[in-house]
Amino acid sequence: MEWNRLLSKRRMRGNYGNTVHRSADLRSEFEKDYHRIIGSASFRRLQDKTQVFPLDKSDFIRTRLTHSLEVSSFGKSLGQNIGENILKYRKDSGFTMQMKEDICHILECAGLIHDIGNPPFGHFGETAIREWFKRNLSQIRFEGRAVSEILTEQMREDLYHFEGNAQALRLVTKLHYLVDENGMNLTYALLNTIIKYPVSSMEIREESGDIKEKKMGYYLAEQKIFEDVSKETGTNGKRHPLTYILEAADDLAYKTADIEDAFVKGYISYPMLESELKKLKNSVRTRRLTDWKNCRVCIRAGKKRVCGIRRVMRSKTGSSGFRDF
Repeated sequence: MEWNRLLSKRRMRGNYGNTVHRSADLRSEFEKDYHRIIGSASFRRLQDKTQVFPLDKSDFIRTRLTHSLEVSSFGKSLGQNIGENILKYRKDSGFTMQMKEDICHILECAGLIHDIGNPPFGHFGETAIREWFKRNLSQIRFEGRAVSEILTEQMREDLYHFEGNAQALRLVTKLHYLVDENGMNLTYALLNTIIKYPVSSMEIREESGDIKEKKMGYYLAEQKIFEDVSKETGTNGKRHPLTYILEAADDLAYKTADIEDAFVKGYISYPMLESELKKLKNSVRTRRLTDWKNCRVCIRAGKKRVCGIRRVMRSKTGSSGFRDF
């Protein structure tokens, strides 16, 4: 893989408009992606989609919109740090400062739309859609024939494995109508970054242990788009490197945020959380997570600032942290 190809600025359709006006636009192609996403109705609809707790009246509890903003922020920060380290330690002689800036913008955009294809009620919604098709597809008839007999095997499998990630690619390349049938017409580098699972519904292999085969990343209807994007960026059916960073940003965003939300909702208490973390204390893998008393962020800040979980605990209990660790 080569960075020049991985950071492809190509789109499904070229730019409309006067050439003189375009030359006066100082934004990079990836900054244009960002503004296009932020101003879209498809992005705004995330405000009413569930992150963990549906239809909550509290302004504290996260929705898919607030979660996506957090992922966008984390993704950009990770991109800045990783890009700076590549430059500082000369990990790649062909890597430039402009590439670092492009990576930051791509990850910022990818964080905004990584969940844009998720249905209402989150993963429960995905399951409901899959189960509905499994139960009812054979009963739907068209011109006297069962629809399940008319569709190809891959078409049926697409419905049986309905997936928010595949729906995201469909939405931004087709369903969101900007000026034509090309959806938001985003850059190929960005499209490739949000394809977490570069396989079709016929290639899902959950038992393989390969993360890219866990779910499908595109429907048959978008297979040609996937192939064009993959060929242009040089990933050729493999995950884009920035996809790993996007996934890390997603994990960082929800793993502490979900605990915060659950605590505020009253589903878990301070003693319950403390007890569960203590059970994990002997695990080498989780020791740094559970040793909140020695939180490096808080120590560096001289306890003037506090990390997310500790901040919520203080606001709700008056305690400054986990006392007995």
